[in-house]
Amino acid sequence: MFNRLFIEHPKTVNETYFEHLVHAIGFAVKLQMAAIACFIHALVPGFCVKTGSRLVLELHHRMVAFRVTNSKSSAQEVLEHEAIEYMI
Repeated sequence: MFNRLFIEHPKTVNETYFEHLVHAIGFAVKLQMAAIACFIHALVPGFCVKTGSRLVLELHHRMVAFRVTNSKSSAQEVLEHEAIEYMI
């Protein structure tokens, strides 16, 4: 049970438990920042026009592109060429 809860998933993304903990907390913080930006944008549409979308796009690349390619330069190239299709 311990192995299933604390070891198996981090291992699937080539991380230790503590590396995974730090990355997951980083995601949580960035998601909170995106949520706050979207809330501000909802109140005053001229503020934080691209912030929420940009943060979500950054997280997508950290989670998908970087982990799939396992190469920082490849993930950066994808990020530079990707356009935000929808702005919040």
